Amino acid sequence: MVSISYPRHYLRKAVGAIFFLPGLIFASWASRIATIQQTLHLSDAGLGAILFSIPVGLMLSLPFAGWFISHIGSRKLAIIGLVVYGIALIGLGAAPTVPLLITCMVLYGFASNTVNIAVNTQAVATEKIYGKPIMASFHGLWSLAGFAGAAIGTFMIGKGIIPLHHFVLIVIVVIIGLLTCQRHLLDDSSPAEVGPAFVLLDKPLIKLGIIAFCSLICEGAMFDWSVIYFKKVINAEGAWMGAGYTCFMCTMALGRFVADWFAARFGLKQILQLSGLLTASGLMVAVIFPHLYTAMLGFLLVGLGVSSVVPMVYSVAGRSKTLSPGMALAAVSTIGFVGFLIGPPVIGFVAQAFSLRISFILIAVMGLCVTGVSSKVKL
Repeated sequence: MVSISYPRHYLRKAVGAIFFLPGLIFASWASRIATIQQTLHLSDAGLGAILFSIPVGLMLSLPFAGWFISHIGSRKLAIIGLVVYGIALIGLGAAPTVPLLITCMVLYGFASNTVNIAVNTQAVATEKIYGKPIMASFHGLWSLAGFAGAAIGTFMIGKGIIPLHHFVLIVIVVIIGLLTCQRHLLDDSSPAEVGPAFVLLDKPLIKLGIIAFCSLICEGAMFDWSVIYFKKVINAEGAWMGAGYTCFMCTMALGRFVADWFAARFGLKQILQLSGLLTASGLMVAVIFPHLYTAMLGFLLVGLGVSSVVPMVYSVAGRSKTLSPGMALAAVSTIGFVGFLIGPPVIGFVAQAFSLRISFILIAVMGLCVTGVSSKVKL
């Protein structure tokens, strides 16, 4: 176990900060997707095709993710990754053409995956120091950042501020946050942690990755398409276009702050099974009853459904007996993050071929898969 020479609550606050900062970056991008789609005159299918650039960047990071963790440690990777993540965000706001936008998206996907792995590795180590479940609370801070980022994005849109200026302000906040908290992150770059870049996963880790994959497809769909769904299917106008996204973010954040308690009381497997059912039910409510208030209710259920899946899965993966925490998290989170990034472009293609409602039905099936696979995993 990595030791620290300062009070452990400093560590917890620092790790919480590096969960909040990437959440702010991601939500800032998600809140301006519709603006960028309109600026570049992209159809739903065109947007879906371009969004595939982000999972391409993620896939390019696969050969390096585990190596980075084992050779330079999660602290350095989190710092470097967040800086690159911020640079990529500015690029997304500045890109005047589709080719440049695609290039920035590839870099964005690469950075997002490395940051995701690094911050979760820090969280697993912090959880061990505390000796109790606290992983979900860290993910709750990521969700809280998503809510804050969405609110800031709504304000920026209302004031007519272009994405580039919006994103530059966000990155300034991220840099200040990094400079403040980096000295209290765990330094886990010990040579003893060095391992191979490529490893074979055992079945339990693969199943955990599949659970994360299915849940994160649903989560990614909510981030990138909720505003568009409310605009085109629900026919919401003005600020109401963001109502579904806001409902989703509220319950997802709330669920993550109480998930540790519920898992300890009712059991991890039961929580995961219920989560999948809530996700599928919420999506189907929004599809079957495409009206403002019923759709808002559906998105509230989806937020509760996805809230606890990923933090619980990552917590279990970090206790793997076959791989180091960093390598196990790199493997499982990478599988899961593919779902997070591949879901939105797939929705774009399905929406173009059929309709957004049909694409949301397919996403609901992923929620049911969370329940099904969780039933077969020993936790």
